[in-house]
Amino acid sequence: MSIQHFNLPDPGEGLTEAEIVTWRVAAGDTVAVNDVVVEVETAKSLVELPIPFAGTVAELLAAEGDTVEVGSPIIAVETAEGGGAPSGGSDAASSGGSGEGGADDGAAESEGAVPNLVGYGAKESGSPRRRRRSAGSGGSAAPAAETAPASSSPAPASAAPAAGPQPAGAAGGASLSGEQARALAKPPVRKLAKDLGVDLSQVAPSGDGGVVTREDVESAAAGAGAASGAGNGSVAQPATSGGAGEAPAETRVPIKGVRKMTAQAMVSSAFTAPHVTEFVTLDCTATMDLVERLKADRAFADVKVSPLLVLARALCLVIRRHPEVNARWEEDAQEIAYLRDVNLGIAAATDRGLIVPNIKAADRMGLHELAVSLGELTATARAGRTPPADLAGGTITITNVGVFGVDTGTPILNPGEAAIIAFGAVRRTPWVVERDGVETIEPRWVTQLAMSFDHRLVDGELGSKVLADLAALLRDPGQAFLWA
Repeated sequence: MSIQHFNLPDPGEGLTEAEIVTWRVAAGDTVAVNDVVVEVETAKSLVELPIPFAGTVAELLAAEGDTVEVGSPIIAVETAEGGGAPSGGSDAASSGGSGEGGADDGAAESEGAVPNLVGYGAKESGSPRRRRRSAGSGGSAAPAAETAPASSSPAPASAAPAAGPQPAGAAGGASLSGEQARALAKPPVRKLAKDLGVDLSQVAPSGDGGVVTREDVESAAAGAGAASGAGNGSVAQPATSGGAGEAPAETRVPIKGVRKMTAQAMVSSAFTAPHVTEFVTLDCTATMDLVERLKADRAFADVKVSPLLVLARALCLVIRRHPEVNARWEEDAQEIAYLRDVNLGIAAATDRGLIVPNIKAADRMGLHELAVSLGELTATARAGRTPPADLAGGTITITNVGVFGVDTGTPILNPGEAAIIAFGAVRRTPWVVERDGVETIEPRWVTQLAMSFDHRLVDGELGSKVLADLAALLRDPGQAFLWA
């Protein structure tokens, strides 16, 4: 038997660290090759990491919420001789279906190589997590219904595992540098506590088995948490001394993860690329009519049809007519790179912050294929499962501010891109309509488009033509036949 350490792999994209979000195993658990053992958050995405060797978890070397540098050991596993993955490496297991890997083989680690999270492919793990063996029980699994009570010291090895992933140091006699066992709470509650600056160990739990609930955290953040009752399942009572029930004067949240990366990228973009923004207001009634026809078409019954889909397809057609807008400024080489493929970015607001995943080669897709890709991109982003590869290589972006009821804006360019389109709310608006020389005022569907562009790459004429052509297609989608 020997102890092997699994080091945090390199997530790629120039990232050097990741945060431990959720441990899927605890000390004493048995793991097989490619079992997902931990979920980490980089500055760009959530990643599930599979273990590259089989054995018994000896110790978790980082706690949930810790930020760990690439290459640092995060888990120790007691393995039998030859218990690692085959020398050819192992396929990554990712139950989230994000297409991300997470670990190379044990041989690679022993040679000092740092595996990369990207490019291993996706494969569902065929070996589900085994329950931790209970000491003195002949290796039989503990009942699933039992939970480990909250305690200020590590639980004995014979304690039954808690329902769901256990925090590091809470079971199996393992401790993290002498750290006391942490309060029991589900990952979303831990994230809420972290965002609100609440120390879970100081929160009185009200859930069954001493589990800290969302309400407990919110109560503690408001200064109303009770000082007693931890670990016995009692309901937290509001404090009665000064300022009871009042929210704190300020709440501080560390700047990290996606929000930190987004802030750095936006500042760099805003002060590197000379931005110009142009606007157009248009009657898009014909587009809305097209959307309704497509929704009723059986060929589109399996996908979501929306004005955004029509805009995305229209933008691809406009770029085909004006390929110079699909470009990148290369400062170091003092060159302009004109790009063949339109990797269409869609700005997505998630619980972790704003991300911009992109659809690769969107200009080569038909309307139905684009609808499928757009739906998958949106669902993956909302679930927090966007892989780093989908966040890299974008060439132009759409930000749909209309979903928030906003009419328009002056969007900042996604770094490395020449243009970004803001799609405003579509509203019923009185509009002057001319038919046969007669003008009437009618209620029409009206929207606003804004386009920010890098004036080093796109001059005023090109920018105006792109925006005007995009508006023309939304006014009359049939215009596309004239450009074929």
